[in-house]
Amino acid sequence: MSAVNRSLRTASKQLRTVRLGAAAPLVSSSAARSSASIGVVARSISCSKIPSSYSNFSTTVARNSGAPAMASVPREYDPEIKDIADYVANKKIDSELAFDTARWILADTLGCGLEGLRFKECSKLLGPIVPGTVVPNGSKVPGTDFQLDPVNGAFNIGAMIRWLDFNDCWLAAEWGHPSDNLGAILAVADWVNRTNKAGGNLAGGKIFTVKDVLEAMIKAHEIQGCLALLNSFNKVGLDHVILVKVASTAVVSQMLGLDQKGIADAITQAWVDGQALRTYRHSPNTMSRKSWAAGDACQRAVGLALRVLKGEEGVPTVLSAPVWGFYDVLFKGKKFEFQRPYGSYVMENVLFKVSYPAEFHSQTAVEASERIYHQLKAMGKSAADIKSVTCRTHEACIRIIDKQFKPMDNFADRDHCIQYMCSVMLVFGRLEATDYVDGGEAATSELVDSLRKKIKCVEDPQYTQDYHNPSLRTISNALTVELNDGTVLDEVAIEAPLGHRLRREEAKPVILEKYRRHLAPHMSETRVKELVDLSMDAKKLEAMTVDEYVDLYTVKDSKFVQ
Repeated sequence: MSAVNRSLRTASKQLRTVRLGAAAPLVSSSAARSSASIGVVARSISCSKIPSSYSNFSTTVARNSGAPAMASVPREYDPEIKDIADYVANKKIDSELAFDTARWILADTLGCGLEGLRFKECSKLLGPIVPGTVVPNGSKVPGTDFQLDPVNGAFNIGAMIRWLDFNDCWLAAEWGHPSDNLGAILAVADWVNRTNKAGGNLAGGKIFTVKDVLEAMIKAHEIQGCLALLNSFNKVGLDHVILVKVASTAVVSQMLGLDQKGIADAITQAWVDGQALRTYRHSPNTMSRKSWAAGDACQRAVGLALRVLKGEEGVPTVLSAPVWGFYDVLFKGKKFEFQRPYGSYVMENVLFKVSYPAEFHSQTAVEASERIYHQLKAMGKSAADIKSVTCRTHEACIRIIDKQFKPMDNFADRDHCIQYMCSVMLVFGRLEATDYVDGGEAATSELVDSLRKKIKCVEDPQYTQDYHNPSLRTISNALTVELNDGTVLDEVAIEAPLGHRLRREEAKPVILEKYRRHLAPHMSETRVKELVDLSMDAKKLEAMTVDEYVDLYTVKDSKFVQ
C-alpha cells in the first residue's frame, strides 16, 4: 500500500471518529474539548501527509457540501404557502364584477385556443403522447376530438390558449397571462365530471359546473397576479410561467378534494421544480417554446397535485430553507413582498387583449400606429414617407420588446418586437397573427424591415410610474412621426389599451366579435350562435356542467388537427 493511501485511510478513520462524536447527544464541555482535539489531530494528519493535489477532494467535509444544521422537529409551512392554501380552501368569492369578468375571460380564452389550432406549429404538438391513445372518461380538448388524461389534457389546452399571445394579460413587477391557468382547471374539471358520471368517486363524487370553473379561475388569477405585483421573476432570469404552475397547482388540488394541508403540500412541490428560464423569450434564443411554456406549467401542476393526492408529502420550508430553499437558490436570498391580501382584485382588473395579437406592452403603440396610418392616408402620404418615429414608453416595454436593430428570425421574434408590430400597422393598416409567419407578406416586406429600424423607444418615467400604480396600471405609449419633408405630426398618446378596466365596457362588443371570429372556422353557424348566446346568458352558463359545456366545443375530424 502506498504512503499516500495509508495517509488517506488514517485521515478517514480520524474524520469518522469526529463525525460520530458530532452525531452523539449534547455532551459536557470537557468531552467537547476532547472531540475538538481529535479534530485538530485529524486536520494535522490530513495537511501534513496528503499531497496538495488531493486536498480539495472530499465527499464528506462539511465546508464542501454541508448545509447549516437543521433541527429535527416538525416544521411549520412557510407563511407564503399557508396564506395561499388558506385562501384556496376557505375564501368565498362574492364579487359580481369578478364573476362577470371571468365569464368574458372564459369565452375569450377558449376562442384564443381555437384560433391557435389553425397554426400547424401549435397543432402538431397536441394530442396523446402515444398516437391513437384514448383515455376513457378523459379530458376533451376543445376544437378536436382528443380525449386525454388530465395531465396531457392540461398541456393541450394550455398550449393552444397561449399560442398566439392573444389571451388576457397582467402587468406588474412580473408579467403574465392568468387565463393560462384555464388549461389545468378545465382539464381537471372535465375529467372529474366524466369519471364521476361513469360511476367514479373523484373529489367525493363532485360534479363541477361552469360557475365552479369561474371561481377557480378567479382564485388562480388572484394567486398569480398578487405574487406578480411586487416580485420580479424575470429579473433573476425566471419565466413567469412559474406562477401559472403555482396558481394552477393550488386550485386544482382543491378541485381534486385535497384538504388545506394537502393543498399546501402540493403548492410546495410546485416551488421545488427548477423553474423555466426566460431564455426562450429573448435573443439569441427566441423560439416557439414561449408559446407552449404555459401548457407545460399546467401539465406540471396537474401532475404534482395528483401525486399529492396519492399521499406524497410536501416540503414545508421550500421557500425559506437556508442554502437549499427557493429564496437562496433562485431569488438571490430575497423574500417575496405582498401589496394586498388575496381576494378578487386581479380578475376585476385584468387586461383583455382585444384589438391585436401582440405582446401587451405594445398594444397602445399599435393602436396609435393605426391612427397615424389613417392620418397619413388622409394626407396622401404613406409609411414610405416616414423619416423617423419616436416612441415614448415605459421601462417594461423597453426591456421586453425593444428590438430596433435585431434581425427578425422567426414568428417568436416578430410578435415580441414593438418596432415590427408598429411598422406592420403603419405599412398595411392591420396587424394579424398571420403577419408574424415566416415567408408572409409582412415578414418579407422590405418597407416593414426598413421602417422598424427608424422607430426609437425612449422611457418616460411617468409612464413607468403609472404602469406600477395600483389605481391606474396603464400601459402607455406615445408616437411622434417625422416625415421626409420635415413635417412633424402631432404626438399620438394612448395610456389605456382597449380591454383595460378603464375601457372595459367599450371593449365588450369587440371581445364578443373576436370570440365569434375565432369560433367560425371550426364550427357551423348554428353552433357558433349557440355558444355566443350561451356566453351572454350568465345564469344558464353558470348552471351548466363542465363536461356538457366542453362537449359544445368538440370537433370531429378537424381540418386543422392531424
